[in-house]
Amino acid sequence: MIEINLLPGKKKRAAPGGGFKLALPDFRGLIATIKNPWLIAASATSAVVIVGVVLLFFTQTARLRVAEARLDGVRTEKRRFDAVIAQKRQSEKIRDSLVAEINVIRGIDADRYIWPHILDQVTKALPPYTWLDGISAQGVGVGGQPAQANLPPGTADTTGAPTVRVWITGRTVDIQAYTTFLRQLAASPWLTDVSPATSSTVIDQDRPVTAFNVSLRYKVADSVYIRTVPLTQSVR
Repeated sequence: MIEINLLPGKKKRAAPGGGFKLALPDFRGLIATIKNPWLIAASATSAVVIVGVVLLFFTQTARLRVAEARLDGVRTEKRRFDAVIAQKRQSEKIRDSLVAEINVIRGIDADRYIWPHILDQVTKALPPYTWLDGISAQGVGVGGQPAQANLPPGTADTTGAPTVRVWITGRTVDIQAYTTFLRQLAASPWLTDVSPATSSTVIDQDRPVTAFNVSLRYKVADSVYIRTVPLTQSVR
């Protein structure tokens, strides 16, 4: 059935119950009510600014959260490294204390007990069928103390201790024992610059023997060869 409206200006209302319809605002009418174009531009600019501010707020908030997370991680790492640095400094203090004690021990041992070290090393290096006629030293005084007056000027080893030259005279019935004696003296950590001075064949008790003279120099051995023993005394 077709209906024709012959009365202009009047619209027939839609019958209720025709279903849900979404009605949008009439933007044209709203814009038509605004006669000033500057007001329209200001409103549009304000809307853009508001949207930009909201977006900037959310962006900066996200960046702030990321920065705070990184800051917490850096603080944790700093606390860990602070503990490591403190432990390292404590270890360095202990090391410096031990080095100072070792230097004191070296300084004390470098100025005394020279003769005991020399005689001990010569005794250990002496092979069978070999005997000594004498041991003389230049640069060592009574009781093993260095004799500064007997030293050539400027003679000192790397530790600052005075140079002690030693001459050993002896005899052997076997020339191989003489070479063994030289090799064992050179292997000693307390002796250096071992060199044969003279050697000759002499008659001793109707037997030919080899008389020799050996020159060497005393030095302070490395700390790995130095063994300290505490001095204890029992009291009754």
